[in-house]
Amino acid sequence: MWLSNFTLVLPNEVVSEGSVRVEDGAIAEIKAEPVAGAAIDGGGRLLMPGFVDLHGDMIEREIAPRPNAHMPIDFGIHELDKKLAAAGVTTAFAAVSFATESVYGHVRSLETTSAVIEGINRLRDDLLIDHRVHARYEITNVGAAPALERLLNADQIDMVSLTDHTPGQGQYNNLPSYILSISERRAISEEMAAEIVAKRIAMRNNPEIEAKLKEIVALSLKHKLSLASHDDDSVEKVAEMHDLGVTISEFPVTAPAAEEARRRGLWTLMGAPNALRGQSMSGNLSALDAAKAGLLSVIAADYHPAAFVPGIFKLADMVEGGLPAAVAMATGNAARSAGLLDRGEIAIGQRADLVAVEPGDINRIRATFRAGRFVYSDGTLHPLRALAA
Repeated sequence: MWLSNFTLVLPNEVVSEGSVRVEDGAIAEIKAEPVAGAAIDGGGRLLMPGFVDLHGDMIEREIAPRPNAHMPIDFGIHELDKKLAAAGVTTAFAAVSFATESVYGHVRSLETTSAVIEGINRLRDDLLIDHRVHARYEITNVGAAPALERLLNADQIDMVSLTDHTPGQGQYNNLPSYILSISERRAISEEMAAEIVAKRIAMRNNPEIEAKLKEIVALSLKHKLSLASHDDDSVEKVAEMHDLGVTISEFPVTAPAAEEARRRGLWTLMGAPNALRGQSMSGNLSALDAAKAGLLSVIAADYHPAAFVPGIFKLADMVEGGLPAAVAMATGNAARSAGLLDRGEIAIGQRADLVAVEPGDINRIRATFRAGRFVYSDGTLHPLRALAA
């Protein structure tokens, strides 16, 4: 099947009126000109690789759209699947948390998180896109280690990140602000919120933390999984994580931390919503500032997958390499950092995971392909013709 007359975003250049031939789910041929008899005429629209999302928090909203409204997990997974396909995501790592002290309540309990992970693995062959599991291990929650170890040994996990949300450092380095946010979200007094925060700080003194952390790291590396740190806030923290075996620094909260991560050869990941908005929700390092300084290598959906396309176009205006370099942050770089070598580029032999984008004020996604087959279309690319071919 030929996809013809697209503006192709290749790894190092943009080719107008190009064509891509798909065979057996992979890219078999690329031409810098239109071809006759193509299954789809792109009409000059952009064609880029499908997005590889290493950190998506959205499953929690699908199974608990409101605090006391709990939906079936399988239902939530299918609903998220559709939304991700429509956002151009073709490979998604659901970032699920083992954090029983979280303000998110039951959705981050051991039971719910384990059920979500098992559901994704059980349903993955029936879903539109390639779903994988990114397990977020909250290092102060040592009671979660046995559940995570069981899932790791059962090959249910595809990536692990080490998180430390102890107030007073990392993402929550501003204690008064964090106490206020707890008070507002839980509708409790600031005094009660301060007590909760104090208890979380005290949890960091548990003598079992370091031993359990090393066990989880060793098991992750044994299974050859990519290992990430989360919310690195200092040069020292980056060095510590690097020495443990981490290869991805997720959401570094300061420029010095991001600089150290790059110096040590780590992939630096930040949120597409941060790039789109131009600022972090927590007042930490801006993805745009990181990109301008050459410190950003991967973007993820974080909490809003629709931010990928507009985030890419904002980044394209400020990074060396322009649009191909910005697209690579959501595709090739993301794939490589997770050890996936078969996707993320429009190149011969790569999976035909593709996204067609209509340039304009909004830059709308018109279609998403997984292994050359439509998984989303708004009808403008004549999907029935393509499927019949």
